[in-house]
Formats: sequence, C-alpha cells, structure tokens
Amino acid sequence: MSSHGNSSSAASDPRQPSTARPYSPPTVLPQDLPFDYSGFIAIICGVTGVMFRYKLCSWLAIIFCAQSLASMKNFENDLKQISMAMMFAIMGLVTNYFGPARPGTQS
Repeated sequence: MSSHGNSSSAASDPRQPSTARPYSPPTVLPQDLPFDYSGFIAIICGVTGVMFRYKLCSWLAIIFCAQSLASMKNFENDLKQISMAMMFAIMGLVTNYFGPARPGTQS
C-alpha cells in the first residue's frame, strides 16, 4: 500500500525540513587533484615526435591534448601543460611535413 497523499503520514514524518541545507561540494586543493595522465602522455608524445621525428607521436600528442583539454580540472596548471604539449605536437608536425627529409630516407 502506498502512503502518498495520506495526511496522517505527513504528521508522523521524522524528517525536519527546517534543518535541511543545500548540498555544497567540498573544496579540493589544487595539489589534491588527481594527476592528469592524458596531459603527461601528450607531452611525452609531443617531445618524442619532435626529437625522433615520428609523425604518429605528434598526432597522438594532438589527440591527448584534446582529451586533456576536455577533462581539465585545474585551469591554470592544466592550461600550461596542455599548451606546452600542443606546441610540441605542432612543432613535430611542421618539422615532419615541411622540414628537410630525414637522413637515410629516399626521396
């Protein structure tokens, strides 16, 4: 049997609406936030793409930068990390596609 709409159940309701407070999430310090693995992988792939001239690493760095940008928690620190990874990725793509040919490859 349902007790909805019963006036007697409203009188015996143990909840106290006067003590109810709206939910406020706890404040989290920036050093307590979880580590941004996609941003770290983006930096590693970007540096690898520039240093060893791997196109795949540069493209992966772009993808991980987008993923890290979508899940950014701490704006200031994450934006610095993402911008650095994006610069490495773009630099790697520019040197791979528009730079001189790698030694040992046939043109």
